[in-house]
Amino acid sequence: MKLLSLSAVELGRAIRTGRTTAVDAMQAVLDRVEETEEHYHCYITLDKEKTLAGARRVQRKIEAGELAGPLAGVPMAVKDNLCTEGMLTTCASRILGNFIPAYSAEAVEMLEAAGAVIVGKTNMDEFAMGSTTETSAYGCTRNPRGTEHVPGGSSGGSAAAVAAEECFFALGSDTGGSIRQPASHCGVVGMKPTYGTVSRFGLVAYASSLDQIGPLCKNVEDCAAVLETIVSGRKEDGEDPIRDTTLMRREDTDFTSALKQDVKGMRIGIPKAYIGEGLDGEVRRSILNAAELLKREGACVEEFDLGLAEYAVPAYYTIAAAEASSNLERFDGVKYGFRAQDAQELHQMYKRTRSQGFGAEVKRRIMLGSFVLSSGYYDAYYLKALRVKAMIKKAFDEAFEKYDCILGPVAPTAAPRLGESLQDPLKMYLGDIYTISVNLAGLPAISLPCGTDRQGLPIGLQLIGDCFQEKKLLQTAYTYEMAYKEA
Repeated sequence: MKLLSLSAVELGRAIRTGRTTAVDAMQAVLDRVEETEEHYHCYITLDKEKTLAGARRVQRKIEAGELAGPLAGVPMAVKDNLCTEGMLTTCASRILGNFIPAYSAEAVEMLEAAGAVIVGKTNMDEFAMGSTTETSAYGCTRNPRGTEHVPGGSSGGSAAAVAAEECFFALGSDTGGSIRQPASHCGVVGMKPTYGTVSRFGLVAYASSLDQIGPLCKNVEDCAAVLETIVSGRKEDGEDPIRDTTLMRREDTDFTSALKQDVKGMRIGIPKAYIGEGLDGEVRRSILNAAELLKREGACVEEFDLGLAEYAVPAYYTIAAAEASSNLERFDGVKYGFRAQDAQELHQMYKRTRSQGFGAEVKRRIMLGSFVLSSGYYDAYYLKALRVKAMIKKAFDEAFEKYDCILGPVAPTAAPRLGESLQDPLKMYLGDIYTISVNLAGLPAISLPCGTDRQGLPIGLQLIGDCFQEKKLLQTAYTYEMAYKEA
């Protein structure tokens, strides 16, 4: 049995039935990491001895009947902006290069309680600010589907680790497409849940009103299983305090029950602006082919005018930068993390710590955020962006009165070559044009492979659902995935 070719759910089943063990699975992953990591650089932090010890501990619990869930014994990777107790959490930044949290993110706690075992912490754009995983202070990650190309970002290390079989699934965070876009570029499945569905406790904040944790997996079934694990499990009797005040208590968390190959009568809309000017021809062809496949499965697919698409990018970067400016104020060298050693007084220490600790892209966004929040510009930029955000949400609400799902591309092109995006930051920002509206509106969305370009690089299909309609979204994605495999 080739362990690394199994999905997370398949591996979990093999471990439960005794055909393999959590230790064997972890050893297979570590052997793979040793073989390929120097080419891909998916991880920032690895601790092989601690990882194997964790796998042995989980295996004993499985054999004792204490763990019987679908992910028990399965090796996972965690994006390096999610806190992990006793394990370095750097956000791919020099300023947190020595930060070891005393607690774990709630999503990580839930997966470990279910028996999943952490392989390591994955590389990312510094503080999740970027679309290529090239702004990391620890070097860039390469795309396993084409090593001269970026894996996307900011969860590029997580997506690349899944694609390279250096783990069986991974956690990422999505502020403006940071799960879906790298999933598209690396040819894996990535899902951003409805805002408030997964606790953000332990996630180092970039833009608090937009950030959401989600899974990156080999297929839709794994995605549903991971999502079910990180959403369910909260008690309703008051014993489980909410550590994220934006968290919604949900009862419809049996996401694996939605895995049915059936879209008959489902109404799917394609925004005309999403397949118009600016979209690469090969990407457009793959997206329209996906729409035809869903039609053949019984869905009603049609184009419609969504509106406001051209305003999403400026609104997003105004809001995200403003929140980043506020959130990153805490990194000053006083309580934890990097501190400049050549300062003579307090304000000089603040200035030098932040100048030396933050990278260029983070500084750019902090400066932009400070500007739009400053006196005289708050009303002109920040409040106006918030109004546009509300208008975008209203446009989606009107669309979902007519459609069950919205279909479109994830990114305008397949993965760009390394170095291209850093030369033109504005071009990098425009690469998020199809994903950021989802975050502004707080909607769930999923990216899954739908073809390749002439270079063999993956192209991703994006399906967008209404708030709290993850089941409908997963059913549509599963139907497409099954039909695509059969085609």
